Amino acid sequence: MPERQAQGEYRIEDLAHHSGATVRTIRAYQDRGLLPKPERRGRANVYGEAHLARLRQIADLLDRGYTLASIKELLEAWDAGRGLGGVLGLVAEVGGPWTDEEASRITRAELDARFGGRPDDAAVAEAVELGVLERIEGRDDEFLVPSPQELAVAVELYAAGVPLRAISGHLRELRGQVEHIAARFLEFTTEHVFARYLGHTPPTDAEAAEAAALVRRLRPLAQQSVDAELARAMRLYATRHLQRHLGTAPAADPDVRPQALALPAGTIAAVQALVGAENASAFVTAATERELHARTLDALSATQHNHMKSDEAP
Repeated sequence: MPERQAQGEYRIEDLAHHSGATVRTIRAYQDRGLLPKPERRGRANVYGEAHLARLRQIADLLDRGYTLASIKELLEAWDAGRGLGGVLGLVAEVGGPWTDEEASRITRAELDARFGGRPDDAAVAEAVELGVLERIEGRDDEFLVPSPQELAVAVELYAAGVPLRAISGHLRELRGQVEHIAARFLEFTTEHVFARYLGHTPPTDAEAAEAAALVRRLRPLAQQSVDAELARAMRLYATRHLQRHLGTAPAADPDVRPQALALPAGTIAAVQALVGAENASAFVTAATERELHARTLDALSATQHNHMKSDEAP
């Protein structure tokens, strides 16, 4: 096992061992200016605790999705005395869990039992691809379940007669729509709340701490908005769906009957090329409804934001 030269001092091989980085990576970080140069003692380079701490900071930021270029900007700001503690706190707040749900584990035998008792390797592989299950290194008979609620929904749908392939397809479609909602919410809050903190230079510690506190306050709003709108939509559409199948649907309101709407020929051609002529009408309708839902989400968020500002007013 590598040993230190002295307390708090490392050769490059020792630094690599303690940091988890490779010697080649450490040298690459030095070349890019991410890591201070070591102290030269005779023919040897000596690294210290500051180098080890810096390597661990870089690894943490990389795990959170930051690029080396953006990490360099953050570290340069810190070295210039603008502070990095608040920024790292903001990074931790944004990158932390957005749900109180805790991951669980399930064996392959338990998984098979929940889905009819027949092993289905293709379905398991698809669940892993979707992230519903995660493989555990060294354990071929056990999986990590990041969201037990999501797996429980799949179990109930399967028990109700929905095929596994249909469940996977539904999840893929739903995930795309939810990611659209998340992107819209982040765009909205960035424009109206966080723009003042997100300039070309890292925020100060005080600004970052204030932004982190706002993240904690705004975190539940997206889910609350979606929950309220989903409940409203399910109540509306479930009632219409049942009435249609029971033959008790009320006569169409003349004000909501289909109406012709002229669209540019280029737009129609582009839509037809994308989804086919037979699906063009449905695509335009779905796109319009998605935009209306997005604007509803924006309006709900704006209302909540105004309430928050009212609460903060002296």
